[in-house]
Amino acid sequence: MDGEARFNENASDLAARNDDVELGRMFGMPTIKRAGKVTSGLWQDSMVFKLTDEVKREQALALEGAERFDPIGGRPMREWVVVPVTHSDEWPRLAEDAL
Repeated sequence: MDGEARFNENASDLAARNDDVELGRMFGMPTIKRAGKVTSGLWQDSMVFKLTDEVKREQALALEGAERFDPIGGRPMREWVVVPVTHSDEWPRLAEDAL
């Protein structure tokens, strides 16, 4: 399953289980929002997560190929982690953590 299909599956599941979760777009990127704030999204063929808990963020960064989200190059976003599609089995848990 490609990244977009896996993202759509996870996003739909989260929205169905949480009344305050909505799907949207930001800068052309499909996103998952809670209370109007983006918590995760699809970036190229990977998923990005805003992980405010340092332990959870470090666990995500420990996944092979994961890295800090740096969409413009040279300014990585402190709390955001990109997790490649090769770890899409971890996406549902990380999306919950990001909420």
